[in-house]
Amino acid sequence: MSDGKSKKAVQYLAIVIAVGAAIFFFLLLGPPKLLARSEAPIFCGGCHVMDAQYEAWSHAGAHRRKKCVDCHLPNQNVAMHYIWKSIDGIKDVGFFFSGLAPERIRITEHGKKVLQANCIRCHETTVDMINQERQCWDCHRRIAHTRAGAMMM
Repeated sequence: MSDGKSKKAVQYLAIVIAVGAAIFFFLLLGPPKLLARSEAPIFCGGCHVMDAQYEAWSHAGAHRRKKCVDCHLPNQNVAMHYIWKSIDGIKDVGFFFSGLAPERIRITEHGKKVLQANCIRCHETTVDMINQERQCWDCHRRIAHTRAGAMMM
């Protein structure tokens, strides 16, 4: 008798674990197309504190064909991309909904490293013979969102 009860308990436990795992992965990956939507620039520009960056990006010449995540998330492999997308997304949501989002967004040190690596990755053949330790936006000032469209002399 107890054998039958323990067998049923194991079956129920397996079902609960399977359903829990399904719910977990659904929430992890989001409702259908949420990942795709969350990589669109209009999604990133949806927070009022990103208005200036979104507006500058939309006038940024060739780079306006790129998505925010192409430059601002690690793109060396899919796993790192989604790990940092999750970390940055949770951090951004936390700042936004807690009211702690700064009025002027500044890139973090980690963000600078990611951005530099992505510049080099995309423009690899062009920058092959130059000093890659220097930040690309030190010379290419018009790439910085706050200076997009401004003439630098």
